[in-house]
Amino acid sequence: MAPPLQTTPRLRFLDALRGFDMFWIMGADAIGGALGQLRGGALTKVASRQLDHVPWQGYHAYDLIFPLFVFMAGVAVPLSLGKYLESGDKGAALLRVLRRTVLLYVLGLFYYGGLAGSIEHVRLLGVLQRIALCYGAASVLFLYLRPRGLIATLAGLLVGYWLLLRFVPVPGFGPGDFAEGHNLTNWIDAHYLPWRKWDGDHDPEGLLSTLPAIGTCLLGVLAGLYVKTTKRRGATMSLRLVLTGVALVGIGLLWGLEFPVIKKIWTSTFVLVAGGWSLILLGVFHQVIEVMGWRKWAEPFVWIGANPLALYLASNVVDFGALSARFTGGPVAAALNAVWPGLGAVTLAMTGALLCFLLARFLYRRCVFIRL
Repeated sequence: MAPPLQTTPRLRFLDALRGFDMFWIMGADAIGGALGQLRGGALTKVASRQLDHVPWQGYHAYDLIFPLFVFMAGVAVPLSLGKYLESGDKGAALLRVLRRTVLLYVLGLFYYGGLAGSIEHVRLLGVLQRIALCYGAASVLFLYLRPRGLIATLAGLLVGYWLLLRFVPVPGFGPGDFAEGHNLTNWIDAHYLPWRKWDGDHDPEGLLSTLPAIGTCLLGVLAGLYVKTTKRRGATMSLRLVLTGVALVGIGLLWGLEFPVIKKIWTSTFVLVAGGWSLILLGVFHQVIEVMGWRKWAEPFVWIGANPLALYLASNVVDFGALSARFTGGPVAAALNAVWPGLGAVTLAMTGALLCFLLARFLYRRCVFIRL
């Protein structure tokens, strides 16, 4: 008989980083747009630009939000499934992975409208669906491979994806063309991904680009393994995470001279740059919260990070922008704009963010969590 499974204690810095990421998922669009309306200097313009996606090639801070969440899903894998390996119950672990993958994928279909319209309007691949597929694949690999095998798989995914896009010819454009609509990733979506696609005939969460996205999740798995097993705690662990992240960003940018950093097709260089920044943030949050003991500031992010799925779905159902307008719209916004042009829009966006925090606090304090 297998020994009883031990409950893994939640790590506060992981919840805080997950919540920090979710905060931007729920409010960055509004805040970035509001900053764009605010009359100010170069700093305001830079902040507004960084809180928006690059149109195609390049990298802004806002482009980190989604891969950071995929990375954090990977970090959680060794912490949640390691207990099954320790108990020898790999079958139960596989059932858990399968259940969570299917449920998360179905929730993704629901998030994008489900069957509200005709079958042609169903979006088979989206944000939650990508997280589901990446989590499922990375979890199975974790259960059957040792760390060296995970590293080899990660390298194979990144190099293999580059080889496909660099050397496989695309009808009408040839090989090695990374422009939108000209590359192999977009071509496969246009010809083999049915029904609704986000960008016309292709999708940023499409078929082929799911492979390097699994690599992002595997980076998280490796980070989670390090956090779980290393004996070098404290500032040493924080420093190693940060330095590894800096190295990955550097490698990604250098490789990007040949293979551009493009989020919408999740290039291998994008995996390295986004994964590097994710590791840097992981190290910084660990240093500040766990080593230095500065925890109070992170409490609101912990509320969100402990319940990300519920809040993500809530952001689809509840119009926080319209709700915040009931408090700071109309005459309040007009009065603030009279004081400083654009200040009303910023206040409106920040009120929406505050409402998100209040909902997260309400759920956290009442122990209402949605977990698959």
